[in-house]
Amino acid sequence: METEKRSRYLLAYCTLAGLLASIVISGLLFSLDFVSKTPFGTFFAVIGSSLGYYDSNTSPYIGLLLHFATGTVAGNLLGQGAIFWKKLIPFGFKRGTIVGIITGILLWLVLFLPLTTYVIQPKLNMFNYSAPNQYIFVIAQHFQGLYSVVLIGSFFFHIIYGIILGLIAGRLVELKH
Repeated sequence: METEKRSRYLLAYCTLAGLLASIVISGLLFSLDFVSKTPFGTFFAVIGSSLGYYDSNTSPYIGLLLHFATGTVAGNLLGQGAIFWKKLIPFGFKRGTIVGIITGILLWLVLFLPLTTYVIQPKLNMFNYSAPNQYIFVIAQHFQGLYSVVLIGSFFFHIIYGIILGLIAGRLVELKH
């Protein structure tokens, strides 16, 4: 019974940490819009428009919600993995940070890199020639030729996500035990 209760806490803490880390990273991505002078929510609009949501009012919100969901699921998967393999338990700051960074890098390798390479970038290239509206065309033009910059930058953002995930999960697990 105690193991089952501990497992539930571990899963809940890692899931919550994943959500909170994705919210923080989303805030940083919004700040990139400000710095690069692109429309607010451009990164998230790229996600939404790649899935067929071309409206400027809908696309960024769809992308943002999917970003939150992805970060939350990644945290949940970390928690599930930790239940079955004790070395993954993010106990404390140091171990949490290491496990979080590994999670962030795996998320980048398994999800971000293939989606960007095989779905999002081809869509952006297509939108440069045939966009459904001016909003999508402007976004596609902005990302023209920035594929390598996006990949490198996103790698570091995923490491930051992992650090935040690990710190939060590690601290929550440490407080409970």
